[in-house]
Amino acid sequence: MLTFSPTDRIFILTGAGVSAESGIPTFRGVGGLWRNYRIEDVASPEAWHRDPQLVWEFYSMRRRVASEAKSNPAHFALAKLEDALQDRLFLCTQNVANLHEQAGSRNVVHMHGDLFKSRCDTCSRPPFDDMNLYEPPAEIPQCECGGRIRPHICWFGEVPFELDRIYRALDECTIFMAVGTSGVIQPAASFVAQVADHARTIYVGPQKPANASSFTECYMGKAGEVLPDLFSSF
Repeated sequence: MLTFSPTDRIFILTGAGVSAESGIPTFRGVGGLWRNYRIEDVASPEAWHRDPQLVWEFYSMRRRVASEAKSNPAHFALAKLEDALQDRLFLCTQNVANLHEQAGSRNVVHMHGDLFKSRCDTCSRPPFDDMNLYEPPAEIPQCECGGRIRPHICWFGEVPFELDRIYRALDECTIFMAVGTSGVIQPAASFVAQVADHARTIYVGPQKPANASSFTECYMGKAGEVLPDLFSSF
């Protein structure tokens, strides 16, 4: 069980391992292919320019899978913690599904985008809610400006969303916790090193991440089993 002081500010980063416990594939590592395509082949600006229909087919599949998934005990434990800590908790996720929100979390920063939002690939109109499946023979939707509508996702080679806000929260936190992350994908993998001089660092997950040596505490196990116990005092 973890305890926090009344002045602690907690930054929690969640990764693909948390969503995987709800049945959402990670598309990484062994068996992490989709129709024999690597994730990089369907999740990059180059892939979008080469074959937008294929990209939308992939993300339509992901929308279908995510819409059937349910929040697991890790998501509910984090939502409960937010209720207790309010604005002293900063929840940042690398995941693009809305399982945190389904569990009751209200202030989630999706640094890699939102699977159920879309935006224009040409103009600066803001992203909009979108649950549609654009699968063959559906045409690629178009914006009023004539641009094509793409998933609101941070693809390989693009800059993650809300980094200024994220880095401010990292500077302010006194406790940093990564949950179910690989410790490989940048810039999130470097967050723990950034806070090492001023924050307690904690990792939770079934396998050690690539950056495990940077954490002062590691709790090994599925997030849905470990987090409810760690936060049982809240």
